[in-house]
Amino acid sequence: MFNNKKVVVVMPAYNAAKTLEITYKEIPLDIVDEVVLVDDASSDNTLEVAKQLGIKHLIRHDKNKGYGGNQKSCYAKALELGADIVIMVHPDYQYTPKLIHAITSIIANDLYPVVLASRILGKGALKGGMPIYKYIANRLLTFTQNILINQKLSEYHTGYRAFSKEVLETLCFDYNSDDFIFDNQMLSQIFYAGFEIGEVTCPTKYFDDASSINLKRSSIYGLGVLKVSFMHFLQRMGLAKFKLYETNK
Repeated sequence: MFNNKKVVVVMPAYNAAKTLEITYKEIPLDIVDEVVLVDDASSDNTLEVAKQLGIKHLIRHDKNKGYGGNQKSCYAKALELGADIVIMVHPDYQYTPKLIHAITSIIANDLYPVVLASRILGKGALKGGMPIYKYIANRLLTFTQNILINQKLSEYHTGYRAFSKEVLETLCFDYNSDDFIFDNQMLSQIFYAGFEIGEVTCPTKYFDDASSINLKRSSIYGLGVLKVSFMHFLQRMGLAKFKLYETNK
């Protein structure tokens, strides 16, 4: 608990057996009430490692649903558990859970309802080994997104993010893709629904066992990001109406 608010960490996992333990051991269980791990039909022993670590809330998809599909299961379970604050931590140890205290404090003290851990604030991305082509693509996409969405984030592409219960209950995230573009659709929905997003500086690590998408999938993702950004612009200007921006309230 933090400020009498229940904190739940969700971990969307896929072939994370080698890095799950080191990630889990950095989660501050003094303030985190529950940990949820969703195994997206891994081919390794991710689920067995999770059981050995004592993670109580485990979900396994019989078929791979994709990164977005995994998150849908994560957030649904967190809300079912009565979470007030939900923090997504990738179990590949690319982002350190040591920032959970800071991130939780921001939401629990009603400063921002959503917090992103940014690799771009400061020099964490390149220092941590982000490939230069990914860094350049990140900068170009973020610049374009900020113009079309009329915001000023340092990046839209971090996988380390936290949400208040109100945000998750408001968004119709089931309408989103089951693929990687889910993350950007969600941020677009958040801004369109009128929520603000805070950012904290986050170091990051790129290594062989950290999950990453290849150049082809990165290109597909980039085109998807541009599509979502133009949809947001058209919706914001009243030139079109998309189901993506419907809310539960």
